[in-house]
Amino acid sequence: MKIINVSGKRKRAIARATLREGKGIVRINSMNLETYGPKLANMMIKEPLILASEFAGKVDIDIFVQGGGWHSQADAIRLVVARALVQYSGSKALKQKFLEYDRHLLVSDIRRAERSKPNDSKPRAARQKSYR
Repeated sequence: MKIINVSGKRKRAIARATLREGKGIVRINSMNLETYGPKLANMMIKEPLILASEFAGKVDIDIFVQGGGWHSQADAIRLVVARALVQYSGSKALKQKFLEYDRHLLVSDIRRAERSKPNDSKPRAARQKSYR
């Protein structure tokens, strides 16, 4: 039995997935995929499962995600699901299919929030000066 562990990030969200052979059940934080989060997040997570439908029905995926908002969590989840499916299948054709559909299914987005500058409240806006 093949077990695969994969992790992925998006902004502050971190997702960890464990893929094992099974019946096609996907659980996120012990919740079934059908009942998880907003409809848009649900559809985003299903994209790699639909593209790799020949493998998705043969494996169970358990995902643990924390941090960030619902959108970045959904991005992190779809990243780990796609990476796990590619690693499980070992198929170059599937990897190419994911890359052609959306590069961010396999390559994480490295953009992060800019930190606040010293003695200032925001990353970009400078303190106002008053000369009176």
